[in-house]
Order: sequence, then C-alpha cells, then structure tokens
Amino acid sequence: PAFPDIQVKELEKRASGQAFELILSPRSKEAVAEFPLSPPKKKDVSLEEIQKKLEAAEERRKSHEAEVLKQLAEKREHEKEVLQKAIEENNNFSKMAEEKLT
Repeated sequence: PAFPDIQVKELEKRASGQAFELILSPRSKEAVAEFPLSPPKKKDVSLEEIQKKLEAAEERRKSHEAEVLKQLAEKREHEKEVLQKAIEENNNFSKMAEEKLT
C-alpha cells in the first residue's frame, strides 16, 4: 500500500455507491517529531528596529498633539470673533436706541 499507516476496509455496496472505512494506525514516535507542536519562532526584533518603532510612535503622538492644539486655537479664534461681533452689535443697538430717544 502507498500509505502503510492506513487500512481501507470495504463495507457493503449500496445503490448510491460504495462505502469504505478507513482505519488509521497509531502514530509512531518518529512521525510526532515531523510536526512540532510549538509554533515557529518569530524572528528576533533588533534593538534598532524597536528604537525606530518607538520614534515613529513618538512622531505620531507629537503630530496628533499639534493637530489638537491647532484645532483648539482655531476654535478660540472663532469664539473671539463671535464675541467681538456680539459686542459691536450691542454697541450699535445701544447707539441707535439712544439716537431714537433723543
């Protein structure tokens, strides 16, 4: 046989075809060595690679922080403009009301 650890036993023939039973012999100790249970080891990451990854992460963090600060500054600038416009509107209204009363 092509596979000495497999036995094929023919069961009764049926109208739909044939039925077989496969009997696998217990694995030998040598066969176990061919398929180690532990996963393949990852390649060692060099100190230089770790340093590069840390630097890249630091750059991303700084970039994100700068973006957040920029958005905050833009928001504050907009708030100042809105407040200034409200003050001007109020002053204009006060002047117009005063003129109408006099």
